[in-house]
Amino acid sequence: MIFVTEKAKEKVAELMQKANVGEDASYFLRVSVVGGGCSGLSYKLDFDNESKPNDQVFEDKGVKVVTDMKSFLYLYNTTLDFSDGLNGKGFHFNNPNASRTCGCGESFAV
Repeated sequence: MIFVTEKAKEKVAELMQKANVGEDASYFLRVSVVGGGCSGLSYKLDFDNESKPNDQVFEDKGVKVVTDMKSFLYLYNTTLDFSDGLNGKGFHFNNPNASRTCGCGESFAV
């Protein structure tokens, strides 16, 4: 499962409206893990409306979250959060599988 906080839910809804996909129920939040960043792996967020054969699909607080199977192995039980505070604005991942994260929280290692 991938979890979504209330703040992240609100920001996802706002961004979907700005991208003109908020009213289209076929769109969802795609979360993936890609190589890169100072710790080796980085998170990637996109809006998508095409599922792939091995996608894992979750819904939390009304947000449909989809990830590929490879990324899910890194994201299991992760919580997507959003912060607009002084310590950094943006989406943050609270990932219990990460053994190390970089200072900015943009990348991680397992």
